[in-house]
Amino acid sequence: MRIAKIPATDNEYLIGKILCIGRNYVDHIKELGNETPAAPVVFMKPATAIVDDGGAVVIPPYSTECHYEAELAVLIGMDGKDIPEAEALSHVAGYGVAVDMTLRDVQDNLKKKGLPWEIAKGFDTSCPLSEFTPAAHVPDPQNLTIRLLLNGEERQNGSTGLMINSVARIISYLSTVFTLEEGDVILTGTPAGVGRVRPGDGMVAEIAGVGRLTVSVE
Repeated sequence: MRIAKIPATDNEYLIGKILCIGRNYVDHIKELGNETPAAPVVFMKPATAIVDDGGAVVIPPYSTECHYEAELAVLIGMDGKDIPEAEALSHVAGYGVAVDMTLRDVQDNLKKKGLPWEIAKGFDTSCPLSEFTPAAHVPDPQNLTIRLLLNGEERQNGSTGLMINSVARIISYLSTVFTLEEGDVILTGTPAGVGRVRPGDGMVAEIAGVGRLTVSVE
């Protein structure tokens, strides 16, 4: 059982689905040589992927190339299906910081074969996740800066204003496929600057006004 916390309100949510959006920043699409999608690219992580602040990412033995991807996380606070984009943000309980850990070598190999790549994205410890800030304290989720430091060196620095699909559009779109439930978490994509981590590394991901997350790598 994994719990999402909003300390400012003492509210806690049992985490359900972790829905993730890929290819949501043009510069990140370019750096990986991918095509710009016509619709949001969706994949999922299990709740067992979560690592709390201060925890450790453990690279599985079946990979030799694990990458970080810092992202804005969205915590759903109210159930909804087929949510209009204009009403989507009213379903948000809070915002947090996440790192989508990706086994790039495994993912690339599976993509070449046309196979699903959940084992590259959903392995245990693949989702470092901070506590959440109340949605009311984040007036505009499209005006935030995502940063990631690896061993003290800045590697990612990008604005959520560069998202191809806004947070509201993502929520609306996902709700046409899945019923969004209280406690679901959405990862909204990563800006450019992703790269490899190795055992012994330390990462700090932060979004000013939202949160900060520190994890090690084993």
